[in-house]
Amino acid sequence: MQNLINAIAIGFGVGVGALISLSLGAGDRAAAENAAGKGLLLSTVHGVTATVCSIALMPAFLRMFTQDREVISSGTQYAAIAFSFSVIITLGMTFEKIFQSVGWMKGAMLSLLCGCIANILLDPLLIFGLGPFPALGIAGAAIATGLGQCITLAVYLLLTRCRPLPIRIGRTRLRPDPQRDLRLYTVGLPAALSLALPSLLVSFLNALLAPYSPLYIVILGGYYKLQTFLYLPASGTVQGMRPVIGYNYGAGEAARVHRIYRYALGINGLIMAAGTLICLLFPRPLIGLFTDHPATLSAGETALRIISAGFLASTVSVTASGALEGLGKGPQSLVISLLRYLVVICPAALILCRRFGPDGIWHAFWITELLTAALAAWICRRALPAAPSPCSAPQKGI
Repeated sequence: MQNLINAIAIGFGVGVGALISLSLGAGDRAAAENAAGKGLLLSTVHGVTATVCSIALMPAFLRMFTQDREVISSGTQYAAIAFSFSVIITLGMTFEKIFQSVGWMKGAMLSLLCGCIANILLDPLLIFGLGPFPALGIAGAAIATGLGQCITLAVYLLLTRCRPLPIRIGRTRLRPDPQRDLRLYTVGLPAALSLALPSLLVSFLNALLAPYSPLYIVILGGYYKLQTFLYLPASGTVQGMRPVIGYNYGAGEAARVHRIYRYALGINGLIMAAGTLICLLFPRPLIGLFTDHPATLSAGETALRIISAGFLASTVSVTASGALEGLGKGPQSLVISLLRYLVVICPAALILCRRFGPDGIWHAFWITELLTAALAAWICRRALPAAPSPCSAPQKGI
């Protein structure tokens, strides 16, 4: 449930950031300010809706996984507190994308760091009651998380006071504009769905692996934790690319758009090549971070080597999807995510699982990455603006 709220908040924030970058590139500062103001207003509405719905649904949601009354009681208690901060989450995510859209990456990083560090420090204090703090148990964990999110938002607000953004955010920019509001959702909704799809995929793969042995579910969980360290740097490249490619697209600089895309593609290719090499050379120690069971280590070593065959190909899908979001082409980006997390991998995993057992599921990963990369390259080629001919006057740097 928390991942779903985060997906909605981040996805909509991507839409806000893309529209701001495109507007600034086109020299339309009023449109950029309108996107920022409307983004924060609509994010507040999303947060209130998420608070009400998630708290109301949580008891029934928990009963889908357990009938243990103590677990349901603790989960409901945690949710009632944690989801009360949903407005803070959605506003914080929107500010993050606004900061990124105007190129202030360090401000976004500082705000996130402050919130995360505060959460880490407050967790043991409020859970166990250290020093003057009361021992609140599960409620303390929820309060610590919420306070961390409040600190993140407070730092964003403080930074906008100390160093004003290039765009002004005020009520004067909140006039109704249905067409522009729709554009926020045209990019934001597909981005939110793209972020939610991996959770659906993991649930599907767990259902396929469960009949064989619990050790395969451990391996899948370990792999997704490991891949986070690989795909996060690539995601950082994409986040840096979005505002720059959007700005140049809005300014009509087609040559620069292509150059930025190729540059990001090259960086992510190097990241994925390094990840592939590490997984091929050290699969056992990597899986050993999550288990010391010999059978799990052996099966995990095989799984990691098979899955890593698709890392390099995934460079195209990851970079193309981010570039399309930066250009405001959310539906095309969603198509790539659907291919990668649903349309190709689910039937491939199902067919190969029946033919080769659990190892067939691992092979479905690299097969999916290869097919999706080819389709993503075709989609991106059609969506990117036409590059000028070589005879055109050369452009200056990015």
